[in-house]
Amino acid sequence: MNKINQTHNPVLLIHGIGDTEAVFRKMQNYLQDKGWSVYALNLVPNNGDVGLDVLAQQVADYINVTFEPEQKLDIVGFSMGGIVSRYYVQRLQGIERVQRFITISSPHYGTVMAYGSWRPGCEQMRPHSNFLKDLNSDAVMLKQLNFTSIWTPYDLMIVPAKSSQMPIGTEVIIPAASHPWMLTDSRSLAAVATALAEPMRNINRNDAQRLSMETGLRGERV
Repeated sequence: MNKINQTHNPVLLIHGIGDTEAVFRKMQNYLQDKGWSVYALNLVPNNGDVGLDVLAQQVADYINVTFEPEQKLDIVGFSMGGIVSRYYVQRLQGIERVQRFITISSPHYGTVMAYGSWRPGCEQMRPHSNFLKDLNSDAVMLKQLNFTSIWTPYDLMIVPAKSSQMPIGTEVIIPAASHPWMLTDSRSLAAVATALAEPMRNINRNDAQRLSMETGLRGERV
């Protein structure tokens, strides 16, 4: 079990569709060298055969058995993993445990590439899907966290690339030439470390929760 008395929160890495935790090898080594305890899990199946809500429950189960109940966490989600992580945070009480949440090239407003498959997880990542509309309807709750979205304008998997933008939190644009390079580009690695090292903002959770109930970020932008 992970100990609570440490300088940094443990970091959990959540991979994208068709990937395994191995895609984070360079990032994991980079963060560990800088003092973080880094964890990753393999989502099964990883090909979209099940809904992202099902995968999010795997994240919840992993966290529950790996960490002490009082342990706060930071999450980095890549591509589909960012949406899976959002479901955990927004729908499975992850908001109570996660302090820093980083998404990298995640289709917050969908990607047209998801029209290439009728698998449930892919359908959920299509532009204007009911799944994404629901998550975006109260995305304002992410203001309770240190939330950062990192993306590249040259992404050919998240189409349009601006779908990785979010209207809240901190935005970091890394001009990496491709989707997978976002996990190995030195600028991206540095941006992740910077976001994970950022002190927690002084956020009034009651105000944020009230805004979450009263306000919807429905912006169907793509």
